[in-house]
Amino acid sequence: MVDVHGTCDARFAALREILAENLDAGRDLGASVAVRIAGESVVDLWGGWSDPEQTQPWTEHTITNVWSSTKTQMTLCALMLVDRGLLDLDAPVARYWPEFAAEGKDSVLVRHLLGHTSGVSGWAQPVTVDDVYDWERSTSMLAAQAPWWEPGTASGYHAMCQGHLVGEVVRRITGVQLGEFFRREVAEPLGCDFHIGLDPSEFSRVSAVVPPPPPPIDPSTLDPDSVMVKTFTGPVMHAKVSWTDEWRQADIGAANGHGNARSVALAQSAISNGGV
Repeated sequence: MVDVHGTCDARFAALREILAENLDAGRDLGASVAVRIAGESVVDLWGGWSDPEQTQPWTEHTITNVWSSTKTQMTLCALMLVDRGLLDLDAPVARYWPEFAAEGKDSVLVRHLLGHTSGVSGWAQPVTVDDVYDWERSTSMLAAQAPWWEPGTASGYHAMCQGHLVGEVVRRITGVQLGEFFRREVAEPLGCDFHIGLDPSEFSRVSAVVPPPPPPIDPSTLDPDSVMVKTFTGPVMHAKVSWTDEWRQADIGAANGHGNARSVALAQSAISNGGV
């Protein structure tokens, strides 16, 4: 059985067993698990491998691209601005980002961005991953397009663009990029090993994300003009994109955060369960 390292309160001993079984079965190559209660770490476990060739063990300090778990850190940043009276959830996005009012988006509220109900769940123009890295270009395109549904009337997962939408609001208010705000206001004060935009000095600690098997879907059966297809193909993503230096260093608040279970739990414990 794969060795699982770290600490685990006796009440959660089953988690250690489950993690070991998961790694043994090959459902994960390497992983970490963390639980905090009332400000105390009660589970901090890790095990497995950090590379596809299984030559480098997953250690206490291994970090990885956590994909959409990044959105929880992005949202934390926005809620901190709400708490400080600098951001109103019921205000139009255009109050902070005037250009966003174009094409009927003057009625989009800040809460619509955070709740995936803005009608802007992706880019209307064809975009590449390189476009997503270009902050000015990618946010300008979002500001210029029309919503795909009436804002606030339906929910549609803002898979890749939510970090740019919320991140631009954060930037307009604070004058700094989302990743920089998170570093200054969350990561450094908490001693939290989580990064939105990773410094190259940290690359050696990153566990590469191994692509999962492709979904059993026949692309020819999908409507290319549907909101779902436009959202998830703009741009088309592949796990190996996360192996590149460009991806790791970019500011993508919806998808490219790097951390581990310990750092995610530490940051989110500030608001989860009433802050306890």
